[in-house]
Amino acid sequence: MKASRRRGGPALGFSGLFGRFQHPAQVVVGVFALTIGIGTLLLKTPMATSAPGSVDWLTALFTATSAVCVTGLVVVDTASTWSAFGEVVIALLFQAGGLGIMTLGTLFALLISGRLGLRARLLAQAERKALGAPNLRRVVRNVVLFTLTVEALAAIVLTVRFSAAYDHDFGRALYLGVFHSMSAFNNAGFALWPDSLTRFATDPWICLTIAMTVLTGALGFPVVFELWRQWRHPRRWSVLTRITVGVTVVLLVAGTLIFLITEWNNPRTMGPMSDSDKLLASFFLTVMRTGGFNTVDLSQLNPSSWLLSDLLMFIGGGSAGTAGGIKVTVLGLMVFMVWTEMRGYADVNIGPRQIPATAQRQAIAITLMGVSLVAVSAYLLVVISPHMLDQVLFEAISAFGTVGMSLGITAALPPAGHLLLIVLMFVGRTGPLTLGSALALRERDRRYELPKEYLIVG
Repeated sequence: MKASRRRGGPALGFSGLFGRFQHPAQVVVGVFALTIGIGTLLLKTPMATSAPGSVDWLTALFTATSAVCVTGLVVVDTASTWSAFGEVVIALLFQAGGLGIMTLGTLFALLISGRLGLRARLLAQAERKALGAPNLRRVVRNVVLFTLTVEALAAIVLTVRFSAAYDHDFGRALYLGVFHSMSAFNNAGFALWPDSLTRFATDPWICLTIAMTVLTGALGFPVVFELWRQWRHPRRWSVLTRITVGVTVVLLVAGTLIFLITEWNNPRTMGPMSDSDKLLASFFLTVMRTGGFNTVDLSQLNPSSWLLSDLLMFIGGGSAGTAGGIKVTVLGLMVFMVWTEMRGYADVNIGPRQIPATAQRQAIAITLMGVSLVAVSAYLLVVISPHMLDQVLFEAISAFGTVGMSLGITAALPPAGHLLLIVLMFVGRTGPLTLGSALALRERDRRYELPKEYLIVG
């Protein structure tokens, strides 16, 4: 029996891999840590740098973590520090990080629906029509094909634009197009110019292509796949898709308008631009709450714009996507929870569905985890660095949300600050998924009920 089980184990693939861990959430942490370790070793080699010698271990570790966690924060300039080999390694790292979290997140959604009770499983399957494929291999294949297709389309547009409008030869234009399309879809934020994309601030072909690619990756595979099949029938959308699309649209419209108003006359950012260019820059800045690129100098934004960016980065993108943050689904669910409480109802209903209490507790737990991590990290950064609170808060939220936008203080932080950001990026990338799956898979009912005692709240 043992021998046959050993021979049959590898054939189980994903489920066989889970059998080696006490909890499937450990797979995420283990895979990401292993990938970061391999990336650190590769970036430490002399062939990874453009200058003779190699970078120090902390720089290699920070860059590898930023790439795998698709963050984009850097302590050295990407284009001038790394060789072509180093840039390819970075691209492969953020491709693996972005694709891995999409695949694992999608598979976890299927796994969780299979581990619940019969009634909950039927409800979960109804709410995951976008994940209806029972074959895990098909799910993985669809994620990979979708990723490569979007990146290829974006690369074509960027390559043509770089070649036609910026006098790059075809080989260089193709390299730039492929690198930045991969970076955009995976919400990695790595750019091959020291000023990110500020030189293209008024180029709608570059900005809109990058923005749409970032948005597609940030929505999440389950939502995009359902929209592809059911875009003509919004009433058939699952609750996941309804919340993700609704909250994303609200954030895009509100963020664009607020940035447009606050930065309209700022001579250091959008003031000198034309009206259409201001609208483009405001929209791009709103989308980059997950993507990490920038077309204006972030350090010159008004403090009110910093605060708005903090809020947008903390929220992040959609579930099972390449973006970080607490996720728009968590925000949407908490809004409905508050609205339900204000109306005096006991059950939280979204559309034709009732949201289980377990999902509500998970949303609260993920939000509190994020707030606590950001608050503690910002405090520590204020203590160990000479920078102001608004600067280090921006940096901490950018790291936790795996965004990559910075006010220019990343490289100036002490080594302890870099180590802290490494932890934040890693936890911000793996934490919400692992915490959510852990809470769902550990759900169990007590066989007894204690007497109730009401507290004074508020």
